[in-house]
Amino acid sequence: MLILTDDVGILQHARETVPDRSHGYCTDDVTRALIVMLVRLRQNSERDAMRLASTYLAFLRHAQLDDGRFHNFMSYERTWLDETGGQDSFGRAIWALGYTLRYAPRKSWRRLAAAMLDRALTHAERLEFPRSQAYAMLGLAHAVDAKPTPERTQLLRSLAQSLATLYEREGSAEWEWFEPMMTYDNARLPEALLRAAAALGDDHLQTIGRRTLGFLERVVFEDGIFVPVGNDGWLRRGGPRARFAQQPLEAAAMVDAELAACDVSFKSAKAAHRAAARAAAAWFDGKNLLGIRMAHGGGCYDGLERNGPNRNMGAESTLAYLAAAGRIQE
Repeated sequence: MLILTDDVGILQHARETVPDRSHGYCTDDVTRALIVMLVRLRQNSERDAMRLASTYLAFLRHAQLDDGRFHNFMSYERTWLDETGGQDSFGRAIWALGYTLRYAPRKSWRRLAAAMLDRALTHAERLEFPRSQAYAMLGLAHAVDAKPTPERTQLLRSLAQSLATLYEREGSAEWEWFEPMMTYDNARLPEALLRAAAALGDDHLQTIGRRTLGFLERVVFEDGIFVPVGNDGWLRRGGPRARFAQQPLEAAAMVDAELAACDVSFKSAKAAHRAAARAAAAWFDGKNLLGIRMAHGGGCYDGLERNGPNRNMGAESTLAYLAAAGRIQE
């Protein structure tokens, strides 16, 4: 992360291990980086981690518009390239702010995160895409756990009900999922429901979270090896699943979802969820379909292709590895 980060934020891409400045920065990656550093600071107070977390929070503050929305893309010359970012980047911003509100080591950071989060709530009500909703739910669950307000609690409940309604509409005994296709960052959907269920004390949401996570486990674990749905075709209900263009973010999401399930499970089930989390994290260490180690020197290859890894080590991939490693250590 030190290699990819400058005084503005974390650069999106790299050519192998060398940062690629031509693509600049994005709020998507900065929010991931902020959470990774806050997890690190929960374990020990390192000077570099404090500096990096402060840089990422400053970027996020600069990215927020007066009306509460966020820019996403910034050029290397520090010029915003969009009027406002998309729904996923907005949801991830909510996620990072909720996590900061709960876990930041400085009260000033927590106050700033709370103010920014509340400014964004009106727009969070309009999120339509399931993953965008899930990212926002993760942040709101942290915010409700840390400092509930009627507005935060009601929004979390509303977004969770929207996701539950998708499951009730699309799910069946053969396809316990939210959509007719599994695409990217799949484990974030059941994770969000499990975290929301815990924050709200809602057994119905927890049931759906457990069912969908169980279905996802049956899809992505093969003889104890994590084989995520690949980006070169994904998985449509009733069709073949894509097995390559595997993305590191899938492994990181699966780690988090399994640990979320562990947090709300009876003692007898906790060991199985911990084992599944470790199996997903082991994808980075070479326990994957090709037996290739994906993480090297603190970075991670950008994807597992049919003929081997994409050897570029960009921010999203590296942060996925560091997030998974941090959560396993935690």
